[in-house]
Order: sequence, then structure tokens, then C-alpha cells
Amino acid sequence: MFKTLVFYGSYRSDRQGIKAAKFIIDQLQQRNHEVIFVDAKEYDFGILDRMYKEYDPGQAPAKMTELAEHIRTADGFVVITGEYNHSIQPGLSNLMDHYLEEYYFRPAGIVSYSVGGFGGVRAAIQLRSFLGEMGMVTISSMFAISKIGNSLDESGTPQEASLTKRFGQFLDELEWYEEALQRQRREKGTPY
Repeated sequence: MFKTLVFYGSYRSDRQGIKAAKFIIDQLQQRNHEVIFVDAKEYDFGILDRMYKEYDPGQAPAKMTELAEHIRTADGFVVITGEYNHSIQPGLSNLMDHYLEEYYFRPAGIVSYSVGGFGGVRAAIQLRSFLGEMGMVTISSMFAISKIGNSLDESGTPQEASLTKRFGQFLDELEWYEEALQRQRREKGTPY
């Protein structure tokens, strides 16, 4: 069993990407993952002023401390992004920037989406660099959902069977990395 955090960064009132989040959470749970949904709107820490590590011990907001513990004990991450001006959502980057060392030596899978045909892949490419800089290993597969308004219904149910099949292959790769890096951290620790 893996503990997998699902990060989602939209603050919009009419959030289309929430359908992707529901789909991904369901698929992870079907494969017996313990899923923690990290919604930037729910964890609203405000614009980054102080990273978690910059607080004196015991002085960080309780919700920030809770999330730090979830990140530290996670086996991996799925990071969902829409595409804003060919880049990732500001709410997502702001939320994730509150942490750093907590992410180290854990894999991340990138899911992108858009209302158009490209599926947010330009944001996904930006996100790969962002996550790598934070110490995560990003899996080579990216999962793009194009025309999200038609691809998933409001409950996150896919409208085409191919979406579930493609995501299964994506999860096969993520789980391989989760298991490998979990074993390395347990048996050999980390370089720092």
C-alpha cells in the first residue's frame, strides 16, 4: 500500500480540473492507495511569506504542520495542473513552494488538463522543471486530459474507456517508482 498525495491548484469558482482530481483519487483508491487530497483552495496559506521550515519549532500554522507531515510520510505525489498562459497555476506553485526538503527523494506523476485539444502539456513541461528543483523525481509519463469539459463528467467519471486504460499505465510507472524509492529510503536512507 502506498500513501499518495494528490496536489491540485485551481482557485477558480468554476473549476474544471476538480473532475480530474476526482477521477485520479478514485483510480488511486481502487489500487489501494491511501490518498490525501491537497487542494490549494482548502489549504489556503496565502501568498508565500514564510516557508514551513522558516517558522520556529511549534510556531507554524497547524494546517501547514499537518501537511508537512503528510508530505514527509508520502510515498509519492500526483500533481494536477491546468494551463495558465502556457504555465502552471499560480495557486499550485504558491502552495507547493511552502515546502522543500519534505519532498526529497519521492516520485511525482504529472497530470495536466485543458479545455482545448493540447491537454495542458505546456504547463506539464514547466511543472517537470519545477518539481525536479524541489527534489522530486518525475516519472517519464505525463497524463494529459484534453477537452476536460467532455472527457469527464461532474463526478470525475471518464466518458471514454481509453482514459482509464491510459491512467492505469501511468499508475503502473508511478507505483514502480514509489516502491523503488520507498525501499531505498528504508534500507539505505537518503544522501542528505
